[in-house]
Amino acid sequence: MTRVAVVGHVEWVDFLPVPGFPRRGEVIHAEGAAQRAGGGGGVAAPVLAELGAEVDFFCALGDDGPGRAAQAQLKGRGVRMHVAWREEPTRRAVTLLEPSGERTIVTLGERLEPRGSDDLDWDLLREVDSVYFTAGDAGALERARQARIVVASPRARDVLETCEIDALVFSESDPDESAWARRAGPHARLLLATEGERGGRWWGESEGRWTAAKLPGAPRDSYGCGDSFAAAFTLGLGSGQSVADAAALGAQAGALALTRSGAP
Repeated sequence: MTRVAVVGHVEWVDFLPVPGFPRRGEVIHAEGAAQRAGGGGGVAAPVLAELGAEVDFFCALGDDGPGRAAQAQLKGRGVRMHVAWREEPTRRAVTLLEPSGERTIVTLGERLEPRGSDDLDWDLLREVDSVYFTAGDAGALERARQARIVVASPRARDVLETCEIDALVFSESDPDESAWARRAGPHARLLLATEGERGGRWWGESEGRWTAAKLPGAPRDSYGCGDSFAAAFTLGLGSGQSVADAAALGAQAGALALTRSGAP
């Protein structure tokens, strides 16, 4: 079994399916609301477990109701949790899900990130095949670098400029992710840009394209598609697949996420 770690952040998310984005001053009704652990790490870790990986997740959570609920939910999905408990509250979010599959996110509170100085079982990272990094300080990234392969999200921001990573995965259509990727790009051996229904491309030590996977159902929600792609890509590289094959696996995971409502 391939061992993959996630180092990153969690948000406790209220997913609200709505008939459409509300106009200013309008009152609308949401049906089928759900609360789930989300955020980059909160999406990636259970996706990896669902794909059959052995998963260790290093994160920080507030020692509060949402934090404890997130830990329990992720453990229930087969993720081995390594949590640095904080006095600050767990970051929350409200996500509006439109019938078209588009999502609009409002975050509440500061993002909590693991730090390399946290008393966690960081030595486990020497034993994993690959790591997906979404958030943390420079010390946490240095800990992650103990693994053979490190794939990152540009949402880790400035910390990615402190050492070399193996791959950086970002959304071509997201202006913030594209801007952060341009800054961190010189420190990545490979850059992968996802392009939605057009698939995507990679460049750096090698270059190529992948095609979008066929959707296994009707599109419902784009939340978590990018992190699902990156998680599966990280698993593919860790298991020894080529960049092309790992990207194809990522495309399948992203397509599946699009047919689900809310975080997986």
